[in-house]
Amino acid sequence: MKAAVYHDYGPPKDVLGTEDVAKPTPADDEVLIRVRAAAANPLDYHFMSGTYIMRPMTGFRRPKPTVPGCDLAGDVEAVGKSVKRLKQGNSVFGGARRAFAEYVCASENKLALKPANLTFEQAAAIPVAGLTALQGLRDKGRVQPGQKVLINGAAGGVGAFAVQIARWLGAEVTGVCSTRNVDLVRSIGAKHVVDYTADDFARSEQRYDVIVDCVGNRPLSEYRRVMTPKGTFVAVGVRPAGRWIGPLPYLLKLLVSSRFVSQNVVFFIASIGTNDLTVLKELIEANEVTPIIDKRYTLNEAGEAIRYLKEGHARGKVVITVEHSTT
Repeated sequence: MKAAVYHDYGPPKDVLGTEDVAKPTPADDEVLIRVRAAAANPLDYHFMSGTYIMRPMTGFRRPKPTVPGCDLAGDVEAVGKSVKRLKQGNSVFGGARRAFAEYVCASENKLALKPANLTFEQAAAIPVAGLTALQGLRDKGRVQPGQKVLINGAAGGVGAFAVQIARWLGAEVTGVCSTRNVDLVRSIGAKHVVDYTADDFARSEQRYDVIVDCVGNRPLSEYRRVMTPKGTFVAVGVRPAGRWIGPLPYLLKLLVSSRFVSQNVVFFIASIGTNDLTVLKELIEANEVTPIIDKRYTLNEAGEAIRYLKEGHARGKVVITVEHSTT
């Protein structure tokens, strides 16, 4: 089968190429999925670039041959003997390692049935970004009806889901984005839109009960200034401070600050599981949430897809359509 594989650290377009690899066999609690689409996430280029403190996990000098990708949608081709819920022929979406391939094995508890009203590309755009938005707002932000919520980076992968989910939770949503994305962010549910090229939300007199930061481009003090005294700041996007230490300085500041202020400061990484994937499925089938896709690429173009995502200007998600060369 074909898969996108990298053997060296470096720019995604330079190090990622398509190769023939062995088709995997599912373990007892896994299903084998014929992948129809996958989606790129920031973690893909963080690993591939050899940044942050990830090399102890991936290899200090060179990575082991690695297939990137986590988000996927496809059809169940085979099931392990312990699998109870899914069966051959089910169309599913969810998370699995090595998703940039024609076939992948995934744990049953990280998959859900694909929303009936979506294409495979749209379904593949959901898992990491959609779960991050859902869990960040519902579980960490504890958003209540009538609260004021600010989404910084409202047109990005997580941000576009966050605007829609915050609206569904009953919040009054303000989205921060660039000029070209103002109409998009308003169309998906933001009552107020701040064009950061013209206005600075941190100088506003408005106060927010919850802020979800998908960008990590401002000091924490600026966010705190526009939060209510008991407000919650949820960081889901962090820009690196250096090649080796990555986001550690920023995360340490969040940790220290959270102990000395009345406001709640949270950084978290979403967990992928069937229950919350099913929540998103139901929201999408009820037309409460719609995945936003910026660009589509083929498996052979996976390096270009990750390069584009790394530029930081994607509107919604970047997805990869997987055309099969084997039967």
